[in-house]
Amino acid sequence: MTEPFATRPGPVPVLVLGDVLLVTLQGDLHDTAAEQLQQDITQHIASSPGPVGGVVIDISGVDVVDSFLGRILAEIAASARLLATRTVLAGMRPSVAITLVELGLTMPGLDTALDVERALSLLGRPSPAAPPAHPEEGA
Repeated sequence: MTEPFATRPGPVPVLVLGDVLLVTLQGDLHDTAAEQLQQDITQHIASSPGPVGGVVIDISGVDVVDSFLGRILAEIAASARLLATRTVLAGMRPSVAITLVELGLTMPGLDTALDVERALSLLGRPSPAAPPAHPEEGA
């Protein structure tokens, strides 16, 4: 498995786990940083030498998602989808889900998972923490 690495330093690092991009949001994200993240993810998908199997955005460290950040997340998913890449939003807190519903943000094309491990599973990828399978055992 490929070791995770950041694509470039910035306000929010984009980590590469094999063919999956992993973004972990912590705390409040300024509007400028959110827009930069959208550009970074889209650029990475478009310039990747091989297909990107998915984007996982972990928001478990985010207490509040306002309408702007909700719109940016939806736009990231829409841009990724146009570039043949699936996006999964992981770790949404119940209060964030309620806020998004109250704001009327539907976020089409954005799948959700309770945590990063389940997001990777949705994308058909094993979790980096999962032990490797040994098919030769028990044969």
